[in-house]
Amino acid sequence: MDNRLYENYTVVQLRHELKRRHLPVFGKKALLIERLKEANETDQNSQNSAKAEIVEKNAEDSITAHRRRIELKERRSRLVLWRQPLRTLYYFALEMGIELRKLYDKLLHNQHTVTISSILFWWIFLFWFLDGPHQEYIRPLRGVLIWCLYWIGLGVLSSIGLGTGLHTFLLYLGPHIASVTLSAWECMSVDFPSPPYPDEIRCPSDERTNSQLSILTIMSKVRLEAFMWGFGTAIGELPPYFMARAARLSGTSVEEEEIEEELESLENTKNADLLTRAKRVIHGVVQRAGFIGILLCASIPNPLFDLAGITCGHFLIPFWTFFGATVIGKALIKMHIQKLFVIILFTKKYVEGLVDIIGYIPVFGEQLQSPFKEYLSKQREKLHQKPGQVTQTNSSWLTWFYERLVLVMVIYFVSSIINSMAQAYVKRMDDEEANASRSRNK
Repeated sequence: MDNRLYENYTVVQLRHELKRRHLPVFGKKALLIERLKEANETDQNSQNSAKAEIVEKNAEDSITAHRRRIELKERRSRLVLWRQPLRTLYYFALEMGIELRKLYDKLLHNQHTVTISSILFWWIFLFWFLDGPHQEYIRPLRGVLIWCLYWIGLGVLSSIGLGTGLHTFLLYLGPHIASVTLSAWECMSVDFPSPPYPDEIRCPSDERTNSQLSILTIMSKVRLEAFMWGFGTAIGELPPYFMARAARLSGTSVEEEEIEEELESLENTKNADLLTRAKRVIHGVVQRAGFIGILLCASIPNPLFDLAGITCGHFLIPFWTFFGATVIGKALIKMHIQKLFVIILFTKKYVEGLVDIIGYIPVFGEQLQSPFKEYLSKQREKLHQKPGQVTQTNSSWLTWFYERLVLVMVIYFVSSIINSMAQAYVKRMDDEEANASRSRNK
């Protein structure tokens, strides 16, 4: 109550108010008013103190919860195959069972859609494989479709998994473009006989050459597989977007709190390392520029693009805005940049010049140069091989090293999936424990 109102009270009213508050009622009017003012100040101080205690307690609870989440996250990060193999495999199996159960429940919930899709699939299957005059048109389409799905799948594997994807550009698409480039300059043509292309590259048997062979000609030769690979990488960027969007819409998940912490950490400008600064730039561009910002981030080789997906999902950017900009950036703009770089790098004169430079390395130059020369020589022989001609093939240490590198990276990719699923199961248990604790506190 405003202390100035007491001036208008009568002595009887003042004493009645004092009596209601269990305060002394003797004295003159000025003393009674002073006594009520002191009581009001005491009550106000008590309320402020109670509010301060509540705020302090909430702050302490928030700090404790934040520290607890960090501790649990660090504990989960130690759950990996090379540290705790049996426990990791056990939790992986449990998480896999939960995900399969979810898939089974979804299929049961959408029985009509599943039935219609199954019937349609069987009709396509029969039409696809049954003999008949339609096979004349199906066979060429089948090869192109399988070729496109192959590169789309490799693209998905490259970008899925929040940074733990298989680097299929370095392992598959890059070497394929390099092989086409070297073969084109050796044959002076891109009209490779098909079959065996694309499984195997050979020069045209009629020895036709194209005096107009250029970088653009080679780019057009690998345009389909490059576009499909880029389209696959755009599809692989969708899980972070959907996860952040679902967490934001639910508003009750612990994942929402972790995403908020990730985004809030970008606002902290003190003691920021180079990685955090790069994340802050991407976050700011996407948040402020929308479609154009997503397009810019997707148009350059960007290992932090997962953050763009998380940002778009968290701020409820429309799906087609995010996916459309990602497809244009990755499948059209970025892929042309990467294609151009690989084609220029593996142009015949540059490769031969690089091999010559290796020979100038002191002591080990000739030993290092010899396998590369031998490999290029065998590739030339193979390109000019006539149909039915058999040549002796001996695998070099370059081939051996590349095969082992692919094997190691595939093993790492599979192990990262197992680790992430095992950690997801432990996180599921931690979330259930946290929710149970909140319920008990309420």
